Amino acid sequence: MVMADNKSLDFNIIASNCLIATDVDSEKVIDLLKALLLQYSEVQLIAIFNYFLKIEYRSEVLCWIIKELDKFRDSSSLAPLTELLLMKDHTPNANYDREYYTNVRVLCARAISNLKNHESVHSLLYCLNNKNENYKIRLSCADALGKLGDKYAVASLIDVVDDEEEKSVYIRESAAVALGLIGDMRAVDSLVRVLENQNGIMDKFTYLKEKAIEALCRLSPNNDRAFNALKNSLSDENPQVRINSIEALMEYENDEAFNLIKNMLLDEDEEVQKNAVIALYNLSGDDVLKEIINSEKYSQICKEEAQDILLNEGEDDD
Repeated sequence: MVMADNKSLDFNIIASNCLIATDVDSEKVIDLLKALLLQYSEVQLIAIFNYFLKIEYRSEVLCWIIKELDKFRDSSSLAPLTELLLMKDHTPNANYDREYYTNVRVLCARAISNLKNHESVHSLLYCLNNKNENYKIRLSCADALGKLGDKYAVASLIDVVDDEEEKSVYIRESAAVALGLIGDMRAVDSLVRVLENQNGIMDKFTYLKEKAIEALCRLSPNNDRAFNALKNSLSDENPQVRINSIEALMEYENDEAFNLIKNMLLDEDEEVQKNAVIALYNLSGDDVLKEIINSEKYSQICKEEAQDILLNEGEDDD
């Protein structure tokens, strides 16, 4: 039977019955928590789980509670989730160190972003900008800031992307993605600088370039420097960077971009060739496909890709 209101709730008794903040096996505790789902209303469960976040210390139990709260996405959960993210007023059990709570805090950042409450920006930035913080937590905070979409975070995210002394390139990648999601034009110069940096095919920053291109594609800047950076990236040693550049240049929809993409039909990499065929079709339709098929200039790979598109198009018409 589901109870109807919060007035009669005694959080301490419920916590005791669920063996919260004890040394009992986590799986047993989680089974007891699952039983609560059948006993209380959504409003009551939110209040109960918010309370449990403040007193529980086992990682597995906390992760389960956070996932449940994330399903409700109630604004009242922001404070306890934030306190746990910052490890504020939450003294770890003597048996566990701060690193033990990494997965818990990662889940907190994700749940916070889903609340879409812009008051959380400062806490997320605090963790992101703390270079002594675990990189997984910093990554999750960068991701959360992108999902939140608050332009207050743009300056800090730009600083992260620009920071060549940043130990984790993954954090710079996540910051680049976040900038693309936020969509603030102030990010253009920072993203372009990433593309202008010359690195070899096996360089660890290749993926950062890919993410910078994807972000620029979202921003769709009418910006000569951005266009030139994408143009130069068509010569990058990494095929995926070239593919991403093709996709980004499609957004410009002008003759120069079309001709640059068309030149990529002659690229040495087959996947780059295929993506160039697809991009040209998206820009101009069937005519360019027929030209590719009938020209001796282009590879069999290009011709087959063009034929497949025409064949699938015909099937869709049927």
